[in-house]
Amino acid sequence: MDLKTASALRRLRLVSAPEAVSFLLLLVCSVLKRTTDFNAVPVMGMVHGVLFVLYVLFWADAWNRAKWPLGTAALYFVLSVLPTGGFFAERRLRREAEGAVIASRARKEGVVNA
Repeated sequence: MDLKTASALRRLRLVSAPEAVSFLLLLVCSVLKRTTDFNAVPVMGMVHGVLFVLYVLFWADAWNRAKWPLGTAALYFVLSVLPTGGFFAERRLRREAEGAVIASRARKEGVVNA
């Protein structure tokens, strides 16, 4: 894995958890708006919208650089629209990055010819 691909996956991983948190907070704010006089939906909607757009941009970049199959790319996109999906995406991306680092180190040390 080259440096640009690793950077793209890292950016996607770093934005996935905050995007999931903002989605959950937006849902809580929506409920509070309906049940109380507290209305933070405009603010949380903007925060979540910005994080979601960043997630989609980083997802497209990671898909392009990592050459994921369509199923993997679709899975990461579907995880972005589920309320807690960003947490699962972050975990999978972390495992994928760790595996790439291990493979890279093995190739450097001459353990694997790949």
